[in-house]
Formats: sequence, structure tokens, C-alpha cells
Amino acid sequence: MSSISDNVKRILAELPEGVQLEAAAKTRTASEIKEAIEAGVKIIGENYLQEAEKVFPEIGRIVRWHYIGSLQRRKIKKIVRIFDMIETVSSMEFADEINKRAGQLNKIMPVLIEVNSGKEPQKSGVMPEDCENLVRRISTLPNIKIEGLMTMGPLVDDPEKLRPYFKLTKELFDRIKELELPNVEMKYLSMGMSSSYKVAISEGANLVRIGTLIFGPRKK
Repeated sequence: MSSISDNVKRILAELPEGVQLEAAAKTRTASEIKEAIEAGVKIIGENYLQEAEKVFPEIGRIVRWHYIGSLQRRKIKKIVRIFDMIETVSSMEFADEINKRAGQLNKIMPVLIEVNSGKEPQKSGVMPEDCENLVRRISTLPNIKIEGLMTMGPLVDDPEKLRPYFKLTKELFDRIKELELPNVEMKYLSMGMSSSYKVAISEGANLVRIGTLIFGPRKK
């Protein structure tokens, strides 16, 4: 079985220029995360605040920390303190709270808007048709900077089936970029995971969230 280090180096070598690797570190230990960092990972994605709080003190800011889990209002104060970016902003309610907490820290919080590209009622994310309006509203908040979009897409057996959802999100990304709104700099299109990142890249992703291919199967 190949090591975490080998896996990272292999993935980095095959990623096209301009595409960044984010190691999705759900359930992983600080030592596992450190091995990935030593092999070249510069962005760590965490789904849960509690897990980030465990490993962050041991690792610190030698990497960028991205929050990629569902938001809960009561946890935003701590999330804003630890993380360098929040990828899962999907409502004005969350944006207002992030803006408030970032203001208290004299911080401008970079965020991505999460798009529910599959329009799945059980999933978080703004509906595609409401995305532009949400971006316009959030762009008025002084302590948030919108830096792009993120999407998951539906759970499918064949990554090719995700192509239309990635394509839709890229179209939204391009449309919003053309608006040249204040506090909006469309830099990152975060799409694709271990099984689907190659399809996502072919549809315009420049930030891919990879966990299993780096760390192996997730521990229960």
C-alpha cells in the first residue's frame, strides 16, 4: 500500500498547472496531516470544527485551513478564528454571522458560495438560480470577501454523471466574475473529490478536495 507521502506526490505531479490540491482531512490525525503537508499539501480542508480544534494547535498556520463542512451559526465564531477560508456559505443568515464575527477580529473572511448544483432538498447550498442574488447581497458586507464558488453535486456511481453539475457551476462562476462586484474576486472554483476530481478539472475546477486518494479509506 502506498504511503500518504507517495499519494500526495503522485496527485500533485498529475494536476494541471493552476489547479490546487486541498487535502480533505476528515477523521485524520495530526501526524497523518503532517505527512501530507511534508509531501507538498498547502491547503487542509476540515468538515468539523471539533476535529480542526484537535489538530490545529499541533500544526498551526504552516498551511491554509479551509472549512468544508455544513455551517452551524453557534460555531461560526470559532470557525472564523481558526480557518483561512469558509467554502460552504449558502445563506445571508450565515454570511451576516460570519461578517459580525470577522469584524470582531478585525479580519476580512474569504468565503466561497456553496451551490446546490443538483437542487437536492436534503443538501445545503444555494439554488443555482438564486446564486447571483446571494452574491450581490453578501458583497455589501464589509468583513467578507467572496473568492469563488464550491459545489458537491449529487452522490452518483459514475463520476461522468457529475459533468452537467460541474458545468452549471462553472457557468455561474463565469457570469458572476463578469459582474465585477465590490468585495468579489472570483478566483476559486472548488469542485471534485477523490472519485470525481478529473471530471471536475475538465469542467473548470481549480481547487479539488481529495481525501481517500491521499489518506486511504476513512476510519470509522
